[in-house]
Amino acid sequence: MFIKEKERIPLSRFWTSRYLLTLCIGLIVIAILSALWIRHTTLENRLHIMELLTEDMANQITNTGEIGPHPDGEGGFPERRHWMDLESDPFVYIIKSDGQIVSSNRPMGPLENQVKKEWIQSEASVQKRKLGENNTYFYLVKAPIAVDEDTVGWVMMVESENVLAKVKQEYTLLAIMIISLALLGWVAIYLLTRRLSRPIKEVAQAARRVQDGDYRIDLPENNKEEEVYELVSSFKDMANRLEQLESLRTQLLAGVTHELKTPVTSINGLLQAVNDDVVTGYEAKEFLAISLKETEKMRTMVEDLLAFNSFAANAVPLSREQVNVNDVVKNIVYHWSISQEEENMETRVSFLESAVQLEVDVIRLEQIITNLLNNAMQAMQAGEIQVNLSSDTNNVFIDIEDNGPGIPFEEQLFIFERFYRGEGKKYKTRGLGLGLSLSKMIAQAMNGDLCLKQSSDTGTIFRISLPK
Repeated sequence: MFIKEKERIPLSRFWTSRYLLTLCIGLIVIAILSALWIRHTTLENRLHIMELLTEDMANQITNTGEIGPHPDGEGGFPERRHWMDLESDPFVYIIKSDGQIVSSNRPMGPLENQVKKEWIQSEASVQKRKLGENNTYFYLVKAPIAVDEDTVGWVMMVESENVLAKVKQEYTLLAIMIISLALLGWVAIYLLTRRLSRPIKEVAQAARRVQDGDYRIDLPENNKEEEVYELVSSFKDMANRLEQLESLRTQLLAGVTHELKTPVTSINGLLQAVNDDVVTGYEAKEFLAISLKETEKMRTMVEDLLAFNSFAANAVPLSREQVNVNDVVKNIVYHWSISQEEENMETRVSFLESAVQLEVDVIRLEQIITNLLNNAMQAMQAGEIQVNLSSDTNNVFIDIEDNGPGIPFEEQLFIFERFYRGEGKKYKTRGLGLGLSLSKMIAQAMNGDLCLKQSSDTGTIFRISLPK
């Protein structure tokens, strides 16, 4: 059964399309709300102007002392539509107090010849009513005509809601603004996404080159964005590190092959000489003893390989027990000291002032300390190895210090790499270069750690950290 692979979309198209969709939806909502707001404010403003006009006309009629057509303009009514930016004039009526229409600016209108008394008697100066055969909503705006403080009539201005709320220019400007914002937003997100996707695409192409084994990566680091800069610089550091490790792996593989091949060749030559009676008697026994010693060395290297693979696969259970760290370290150092043949090597231990209990695998801890002591001894021709115990609130520290020439700075980053052996040690001692790697894995399996505390031309200090 084949699983169909999902189609991959370029980053620029993916984000641009989604941003544009979101932007359009947002702008449409804003446009609708803005149009409603424009309609509402336009209606309110025009109604207010109608109130002012009716009051002005009522005052002019009051000043003439007559209820009739105003002398200004055609038909006695001044043209008011331009004041309110309308395409047609509102209906203007002069009405007696009983509701009879005296005159109007047009012969026909929604009020016909009579005005209902409740419209006149209403205290509201602006009223919304349904008029005409189509029951269209009209706004009625009235102002009283007063003579000697008595209301003798009314000036009423009438216009439909659709005409009053009709807007053209504002909607056009709103549409231009919305479309401009949409285009500007699309261009902005396209340019920003393109700028962001370019370094990501370059890193992806570089990753494919690393996958093919080409670690020579040249990526620009002039990015202003902090996250993009960290991505590019981290990837370049990773590629350089992989290149170093790949080169190291090739060298180490050749070294491991040589280390295993040397004892086999030596044993084969010695046994062949004994078998062919090239040597006899005492010399034959000596050749056999050398062969046994080489076999023991090879067995130790194979055991190191097996142990390392077991710890790497988390296949080795730890046998933890509560122990006094002072007593354990004292016994380990003592057993190691009596097994050494070097007479010009001295070992000293500095214990904790008070007893501290640890939960550790004693055999594995002995393996770590023994390996560090062996490394310290190999680093010195003669001198003193110092084992110092210290502690803080949460951990106990075991420092193994020698006064050898130290580890070169350029090799310090690789000493815990599997199969790594420094230049100074590679040709002096036999081994696979798994000691420190295995020791660090054992320490971490006991929830602790092993690290290089310091190294200089006056000596080296390794530190074992174990939790209380």
